[in-house]
Amino acid sequence: MSGTGIAERWRVLSGSDNWDGLLEPLDSDLRGYLIHYLTMVVPTGEAIITDPASKNIGLCRYARKNLLSNTGLVKGNPFQYEVTKYIYGTSGISTGVTSGYDVRPVRADAVLKDSNWNGYVAVATDEGKVALGRRDILVVWRGTTRPLEWSDDFAFLFVNAPLIFGQNSHPLSPLVFKGWYDMYTTVNQDTQQSARDQVREEVARLVELYKGEELSITVTGHSLGSSMATLNATDMAINPFRPDIPVTAFLFASPKVGDVNFKDAFANQPNLRGLRIAEVNDIVPTIPETGWTVEGVTLPLIPYQDVGVGFMTQSRKSEFLKPAVSLPTLKGYHDYNIYMHGINGFQGSEEAFQPQGDFDFAKINKYQDILKDEYSIPVAWWNVKDKGMVQQEDGSYILDDREVDGDF
Repeated sequence: MSGTGIAERWRVLSGSDNWDGLLEPLDSDLRGYLIHYLTMVVPTGEAIITDPASKNIGLCRYARKNLLSNTGLVKGNPFQYEVTKYIYGTSGISTGVTSGYDVRPVRADAVLKDSNWNGYVAVATDEGKVALGRRDILVVWRGTTRPLEWSDDFAFLFVNAPLIFGQNSHPLSPLVFKGWYDMYTTVNQDTQQSARDQVREEVARLVELYKGEELSITVTGHSLGSSMATLNATDMAINPFRPDIPVTAFLFASPKVGDVNFKDAFANQPNLRGLRIAEVNDIVPTIPETGWTVEGVTLPLIPYQDVGVGFMTQSRKSEFLKPAVSLPTLKGYHDYNIYMHGINGFQGSEEAFQPQGDFDFAKINKYQDILKDEYSIPVAWWNVKDKGMVQQEDGSYILDDREVDGDF
């Protein structure tokens, strides 16, 4: 890793000074820090079961104790965490379109009836604490599971958010997108809790467990997961477990979440910082543009607003990628690994692209055919072994695609 001062500088890297002077050019410690937090999101996309043939659809295929090791986040990684809680959110919200965020069961014997695995809570181990400089409590939200289908036809309806901002609404109450607020706050029948309650209960437990140590709360996600992370981080800052614990949101490829009052409420929390990382040719961070406030009633359009500090990468400047990736295609630029490649090579908006060794080059082709052929990396090389089909002692195969964990 190019930076060596993460443990000593973690407060400034987590935004204590709003990343002033760290983005242009990109600070070497911050480069590794950002790649670390986006790397922690990757298991949520790779480990969710999406095959309709499986009764485990919507669940994580790995037990909590094995999630990080089975998705390649343990070997060679100084930032070690223990996953302590899985998050389940409703898959039954009424949005009018398929969002790509949830998967629905078709089998009558499906384990999950009303929810999906939406991420996890983790805490730095003793080893990770040394590398990170404090005991980091990490909340990771899953993004979409397939190419996004909502960019053109989602009705971006605004609603109040009383569970975050209080029940007494008034004309200046922050407004947020209804679909994501529903995902965050709706109680599902599988867990009898909302995603919000699950996260807050677990973070509160960890804050109490490690109350004698220096703590941070970091919330992250990619795509729709960053929308959930935005709501969750705001919630934990406005309704804190302890006001002295800093809350930082690292938001990758994040759509906009709320109106100008939401933006102001986010900015006015002394213990909350947010950094939005966007790839210049990814359209997802540009949407939604506007929304309505009352369902079924035509009202003037209200602009959606970005929150926090913005940081734009430019992977199209990379000489390692095929020319086709310079086209403004959703799939190409929305990829986790293109984001990490962009961060790894960013020197400044006017500077040449120069990878710094913080990101494994082979991962560029993990899901797509993006890396130039001369580098001899297989195309879309990541896969689930045999799609979960496991051979038995008699030679036959059965679908055995999940390690049983304590939740279900």
